[in-house]
Amino acid sequence: MKTIKNIIFLVPALFLLTVAPGCKKFLDKPPQGEMTQDVFPTTAADAVIATNAAYATLREWNYHSGGYPILDIMSDDAMKGSNPSDQVATVGPYETFSISPTADGLDRWWNQLYVGVKRCNVVIEKVALINMDNALQTRYIAEARFIRGLLYFDFVRAWGGVPVVTTLTPPLRLGRSSKEEVYVQIINDLKFAAENLPEGSEYVAKDKGRATKGAAIAFLAKVALFQNDFTNAELYSLQVINSLQYGLEPVYADANGVKGQNGPEDIFQVGALSYEGTENGGDQYGNTQGVRGNPNRGWGFNRPSVDLRNSFEPDDPRYPGTVINLGDTIDGVAIVGDGPTPDVTKDDQGKIIEVECYNRKVWVPGDNVATQWGTNRRLMRYADVLLIAAEALNENGKSADALIYLNMVRARARQGNTAILPDITTTNKTELRDIIFNERRHELAMEGWRFWDLVRTGRAATVLGPKGFVAGKNELLPIPQSEIDNSQGTLQQNPNW
Repeated sequence: MKTIKNIIFLVPALFLLTVAPGCKKFLDKPPQGEMTQDVFPTTAADAVIATNAAYATLREWNYHSGGYPILDIMSDDAMKGSNPSDQVATVGPYETFSISPTADGLDRWWNQLYVGVKRCNVVIEKVALINMDNALQTRYIAEARFIRGLLYFDFVRAWGGVPVVTTLTPPLRLGRSSKEEVYVQIINDLKFAAENLPEGSEYVAKDKGRATKGAAIAFLAKVALFQNDFTNAELYSLQVINSLQYGLEPVYADANGVKGQNGPEDIFQVGALSYEGTENGGDQYGNTQGVRGNPNRGWGFNRPSVDLRNSFEPDDPRYPGTVINLGDTIDGVAIVGDGPTPDVTKDDQGKIIEVECYNRKVWVPGDNVATQWGTNRRLMRYADVLLIAAEALNENGKSADALIYLNMVRARARQGNTAILPDITTTNKTELRDIIFNERRHELAMEGWRFWDLVRTGRAATVLGPKGFVAGKNELLPIPQSEIDNSQGTLQQNPNW
């Protein structure tokens, strides 16, 4: 995605110049020399800039669940991290499900998603009017609809039904659509993208990293999975597999690492450069979670939990591919850690409840803060598609077929060591369901999916109850109180908040 990154960094400011209704006389005349919605985008050159602005949404800090990796922290895979006192009042409540509708970060995430929706709508509505190459015009619109589908997929998982905005001139007071209506919009956007985007292999080198047909179909598979629509989850995941466009990285750590960027396993990723500052091409997603102390790579939030650490099968290479321990040496850099942070924390009975460690999946080679901003966040990997196929096939009564894709994931994980991670052989549907669920935990740990997997499979109350999860409430986040207030009663809060 290097070419894309070089284009998009300066674009978002263009869209901050659009304003809400009000101060009519002052705004009747567009400011001279500045971009406004009346004059941008109007040319083919504008079209690519507008499209790249939609991509840029995904690299801004607030896009990542309001800046902090709360989705891992709310699961059993991770704890707040950093040192004990850092952001304890703002990030800490996510770990214990003691947040409120005014919780730090929720408003930033909500607003950033709608910023992205606005940028996508600019492309969908305005680029369609430009006199330009028809094929390229359609592709840009399909890219924007793909991104809009991703944004609403975040919305529906986090908040359920939300206002669906598909125009640049929505009603001033737009109520919540139902969850089902939001899913219809997501599916329509992703289907349009799948029908009008090229395969990754059809892109020229400068366009690598853009949305593809395979990415759209892969997300259709995941959306179906979240709706318990196993028929379509099977259909779409097998379409991706049978396209022969993707494969698994031979070394597990490379699936999220620098060596695997734009590799066979990457179906869709958010690209970044190792420069501090979003405006310079960096992405603070990795810096927020980077090793704290020595080397100084970041803030150290999102610490792999003791439960996750202990859950891996013996000698599973995915453990060192997921967890950075003190004393490790990675890419020639010794991990010393943070002085104010206890190496080991125990409870009153002497049981270990926390160990200073860090998320290996955001590691970028380097020993300073700036380099850690170069994390490419993977939003969809081929291994995830294989596990979606395995889960859907098993639920559809095709357990023997499910084993094929499950064991492909395990075979890559063992990296040629036949003494570990043996193939799964059971075709008992119930047993295999649990095995696939646990395989998702270890394959996708610290990538932001565990909490959602617990919720969608009905396991959250049992697994997360000890952390404070309440059934009938914590499946969804509270709508930010500021949005409730601004809506003047149009938006209603989620149940039990």
